[in-house]
Amino acid sequence: MTTPTDFSTLLPQTNIQPFIREWLKDDMPTFDVGGLVVGSDVKKATLYMKSPGVFAGKPFVDAVFDILDCKITWEDIAVEGTYIDNKGGKIVLATVEGPCNLLLRGERTALNTISRCSGVATACYLSSQKMKGLFPTWTGAVAGTRKTTPGAFRIVEKYGLIVGGCNTHRLDLSQMTMLKDNHIWACGGDITKAVKLARSAAGFSQKIEVECQSLEEALEAASAGADVVMLDNYTPEELKVDATKIKEQYPSVIIEASGGITYDTMDQYVCDAVDIISRGDLTHGYSCLDYSLKIQK
Repeated sequence: MTTPTDFSTLLPQTNIQPFIREWLKDDMPTFDVGGLVVGSDVKKATLYMKSPGVFAGKPFVDAVFDILDCKITWEDIAVEGTYIDNKGGKIVLATVEGPCNLLLRGERTALNTISRCSGVATACYLSSQKMKGLFPTWTGAVAGTRKTTPGAFRIVEKYGLIVGGCNTHRLDLSQMTMLKDNHIWACGGDITKAVKLARSAAGFSQKIEVECQSLEEALEAASAGADVVMLDNYTPEELKVDATKIKEQYPSVIIEASGGITYDTMDQYVCDAVDIISRGDLTHGYSCLDYSLKIQK
């Protein structure tokens, strides 16, 4: 089996530790009564994975316990991006050693993060595997959207998309210019004017995408210089017809299918003219995986 790509260098500890410090502070803003009870004697705790899925979020767990001056030792099985089937039991992923009060102070922040990151990665892994199985020659990709948890936690979900084998789409409003229906309506419905104004600021280095509800809108967007055309809320049959017509005239334009697409329906949108199939539910409808951290007796 191919070893998954190590994406951990995408998340330098100097970048993620500041917001993880905030999460730890938010979880314990004043007294640590539980920490008083357990004391500060050095203990060991075992990190268990209790449900099957893709293990993802290791850099965040490392950051939590590094901040708290606890040492974490990972087992060989704990390879980021690996689908682990625990067959209904629980698997030891790591051992964490440090003052007992600090182990428990980091417990919930670490578990909340890893369970959600793994949930996104698992949903993406299952989706990408399904598409590869059904359409081995399709060169397109499944992507998430900006329907993520607000604030710094969105980077956890975006990271999970990558680890699971899907595209992140935009990381934020500044990464790529997307002119949605509201932008176009606010400009009086003039797609060409909106695209050209966006290009005057975005320059050559940033892609511009336009959300379109019809073939006419899509052709106007492509003609105006849009790099990506989103066909939004189409039926699969209509989308394939219009996507093919757009590609015939503008073969270099990237075509994205979006709007209400799910795991069960995404295969219906696949054709040679469609480059991206995006799904908001990858980051707002995922199931969390079950992990636990137990102090060793």
